[in-house]
Amino acid sequence: MLPGSIQISGESLSGAEIRDICDGLKDNSVRLLSVRGCQLSDRDFGRVCRGVSESHSLAQLNLNLGVVSSMSRTKQLSDALNTNRSLHTLFLHGSPLTDAGLVTLNSSLSSHPSLVCLDLGDCMLGDEALRLVCGMLPPDGAKSGLRELTLSANPGISSKGWARLAIAVAHSSQLRVLNLDYNPLGDQIAGMLAVAVASSRTLEVLDLEGTGLTNQSAQVFLDMVENYPTSLRVLVLSENAVSPELQQQICDLLSEGEEDDDKEALPLEPSPASSSALLPIRSKHLPPSWFPHSKSSPQMVLLTSGLGESLLAETEM
Repeated sequence: MLPGSIQISGESLSGAEIRDICDGLKDNSVRLLSVRGCQLSDRDFGRVCRGVSESHSLAQLNLNLGVVSSMSRTKQLSDALNTNRSLHTLFLHGSPLTDAGLVTLNSSLSSHPSLVCLDLGDCMLGDEALRLVCGMLPPDGAKSGLRELTLSANPGISSKGWARLAIAVAHSSQLRVLNLDYNPLGDQIAGMLAVAVASSRTLEVLDLEGTGLTNQSAQVFLDMVENYPTSLRVLVLSENAVSPELQQQICDLLSEGEEDDDKEALPLEPSPASSSALLPIRSKHLPPSWFPHSKSSPQMVLLTSGLGESLLAETEM
């Protein structure tokens, strides 16, 4: 039987549900595990982490909305990731990690052989945490790193921290999607990011929704996409003081570049690391299912098996 999924949202998990989750992980019958916004005891969280450490099938793990709620849980998750070798995508959005939590997780995240998509949005991160995240974006010629990174709603990061990230993005050999929405970046940081985008050979999606930008920084992006070759295909500027006309001009130019690439591109054989692991963390054409420190309404338990790759793509819609 093909590995399936377990998705539970906003529930208080029973002992029977925890047993089912752990059995599925240990039997390698779970490809996607999502317990976003769920309540479970520290003991049960430890049991789930042990199951994650033993699983050879788990590709995507969603612990969004406060499931990793303490330093002891952060340590348990770190220990699980040190042993696990199958995970491609990890969601920790809305977890109160702080810099100290990311210090605890850093070694296991950085050394994980398969992890390529990471969501650290609304995790109360600061400059020290961002310094560690930059280490997960190694420069050209180094080991492979993250391909998709979400850092939404982390207002504790300073201009210096964002500048460090811009440098890392400029030299990253892997990063394709970067979500920085709902951070107070402003035009100065946006200008640094424009330089990073122009330097990057891989970045295709940059989300700057609600980041305090004006026409000034939008004009910089327009000049960039109009006059210089770039890999960028999607730039999100909604909920900023940017005119609709400027946004449309940028969108049109990016669309033209994508059409030109489609005409020239030759079909490529997919690499082992580029299957479901590289599905987008979230889709901006639908309303996001999270807000900073938001509470989700309970949903029914979904237990399925033999699902196609489309389920992984729909997890965060």
